Amino acid sequence: MTAIRKILVCVVCLLSAAAFCQTADELVAKNIQAHGGLEKIKAITSVRMTASLDASGFKAEIGIEEKRPDMVRQNFTVQGMTQIQAYDGGTAWQISPFGGRKDPELLGEEETRGMVEDADFDGPLVDATAKGNTVEYLGVDQVDGDDAYKLKCTLKNGDIFYYYLDPDSYLEIKIEKQRFIRGAVRESATIYGAYKPVNGVMYPFSIVSGPKNNPEAGGRITIKKVEVNISLDEKEFKMPAAPAAPVAQPAAAKTKK
Repeated sequence: MTAIRKILVCVVCLLSAAAFCQTADELVAKNIQAHGGLEKIKAITSVRMTASLDASGFKAEIGIEEKRPDMVRQNFTVQGMTQIQAYDGGTAWQISPFGGRKDPELLGEEETRGMVEDADFDGPLVDATAKGNTVEYLGVDQVDGDDAYKLKCTLKNGDIFYYYLDPDSYLEIKIEKQRFIRGAVRESATIYGAYKPVNGVMYPFSIVSGPKNNPEAGGRITIKKVEVNISLDEKEFKMPAAPAAPVAQPAAAKTKK
């Protein structure tokens, strides 16, 4: 190899390294801009999504509603029965008819943690510092053999989200989550694709989510429709009261002979 060729190779390597030289703040800013920019993101106050789930032949219909600042309601319908899980900013609850229960009930710690995180309307990277989250840049990693920028976002509650950003679009293509529940670690992964703009903001219309080592096992969610800035009644996010128990009727008095 001639001296000139060696110099050219070194220059190419340096340029490649410089291209991947980013800071966490720069990558977060580019991710927000890729989604449409902070102004357009903040202009959306409510979202309704309708979707379908296909998990190895098992099919279900899904409905998701979100409302600022931190309310979320998720419907899961299969074989004519609908499970509801919701969070109103303070209470996480569900109605799950699959186990024969029809009355509303509070969610457990692990499910509540997930609902609270889902209710973060803009996601952990937007206003991260104000939310008590910290973001670190971990360098370049790979997703399915392709390079991706990797961010570590530690939430205020201690849970960790690893974001993998496409180096061309800066949109997230994968998020790995670590939740810490009573000393145990719960790990999962979600893969995002088929981004489309809605009111100037990019949303993924293909979502695969499941165990960290095999997210495909959880099935694929295909978003059919996204509606934004629609009217959503806050009452729909609040836990309904359980139906009152029937009042015992006094026994009929015996007729005297």
